[in-house]
Amino acid sequence: MAFQPPAVPTAKNTPDSTETALAQPMCVMCFNACDPSGAGGLTADITTIASVGGHPVAIVTGVVVRDTSHVFSHTCIDDEAVSDQARTVLEDIPVRAIKVGFAGSPANLAAIAELASDYPDIPVVSYMPDLSWWQGDGLEEYLDAFQALVMPQTSVLVGNHGTLSRWLLPDWSHSRSPTARDIAKAAEALDVPFVLVTGIPLPEQHIDNVLASTETVIGSSKFELFDGSFNGAGDTLSAALTALLAAGNDLGAASQEALEYLDRSLANGFRPGMGQLIPDRMFWAQPEDGVDAAESSEDTEEPLPTSPSQEGHQPPLEGFVLPSHDTKH
Repeated sequence: MAFQPPAVPTAKNTPDSTETALAQPMCVMCFNACDPSGAGGLTADITTIASVGGHPVAIVTGVVVRDTSHVFSHTCIDDEAVSDQARTVLEDIPVRAIKVGFAGSPANLAAIAELASDYPDIPVVSYMPDLSWWQGDGLEEYLDAFQALVMPQTSVLVGNHGTLSRWLLPDWSHSRSPTARDIAKAAEALDVPFVLVTGIPLPEQHIDNVLASTETVIGSSKFELFDGSFNGAGDTLSAALTALLAAGNDLGAASQEALEYLDRSLANGFRPGMGQLIPDRMFWAQPEDGVDAAESSEDTEEPLPTSPSQEGHQPPLEGFVLPSHDTKH
């Protein structure tokens, strides 16, 4: 069954126009870096938010130089430029929720935190990715700034169990691994009320994903591990959660639906390069299993055009040939 984007409230036209109610997607602001591989970053946020029925308002925080295997470097955008992007849009568009991804620098985190404090009624979902590729003192400064500045503005913290454990519980000395509630207690000390912890190991090749507070486990979703490693899963989940909250879902329902959306995206994942798999965030737009373009065109009056790679090497239809882009002097 194809994924159905959530229903969103309708917005009435202005009194000067017709009285027809128009369906309008909820606007979701996302702070993230540009990832040219398309695995994570703003590409993941924009595609995911649109896929689950929201309108992405994307704020660029920097550029990550990477392929589908490795991150090589990153370059930040000036914090004033980050702030100007967001504040200009917020003065014009009613944003319903904010997602904070990789901001790139403590200065950018400060700009985001200041903006979030000026809009206290907008929920903030913060995602902490795996930054083990970042070498040097800059990483520690970034993580310290995230704790001091962004966490007090955060409504829900999202992250992998290993990443959050190493970050928030560096002195953990128990023989057992931290639970989601242990991580929630560490986050609550930084004024974060809820955490969504993913990838908690379970027996028999399964993982658990837990939404928790310091008092209780609010929800839990267990999934079977996929073969192969993925890049961009965390950005996908956190962006979906933010969009679903913007659409008016309560936190428990939004978390469950976001996890199911991620599971379907991973199940339909693909490998565009030579590295990791990437979630297919538009899986619901693909043909149903067992139905391909040839089968769907059987009842049409005219056949689909034959590509040159098919038997007979027929030329493409006239009018569809792109001209050469060779430079002419």
